[in-house]
Amino acid sequence: VQLQASGGGLAQAGGSLRLSCAASGSIVRISGMGWYRQAPGKEREVVARATSGESADYADSVKGRFTISRDNAKNTVYLQMNSLNPEDTAVYYCVAEATTKTDSGEYVVGRYWGQGTQVTVSS
Repeated sequence: VQLQASGGGLAQAGGSLRLSCAASGSIVRISGMGWYRQAPGKEREVVARATSGESADYADSVKGRFTISRDNAKNTVYLQMNSLNPEDTAVYYCVAEATTKTDSGEYVVGRYWGQGTQVTVSS
């Protein structure tokens, strides 16, 4: 499974960015998709997660500002980030819990990570 993230970049405080992440490969089913971030000198932290249904949860620091959504037909997850502030500066990683099928017919569940996309918010 490969995850390709895009949409990062530079924004001013108060501005917006939209991240996208598309999963590809021999995917049978994706049960969950989400976003993490890692700022310099800090541990990676969860930002938002979405199940295959309508439920989602968010880190307290982004509630009311960020919105996660999924297009299950495209195996794609989005993160709309509004009211950005400098504390949101980090490398953002998408993640997916996916079921794949091996050549021998075995079903395997795994967690897969994207390559990360830089988000920089200036004050």
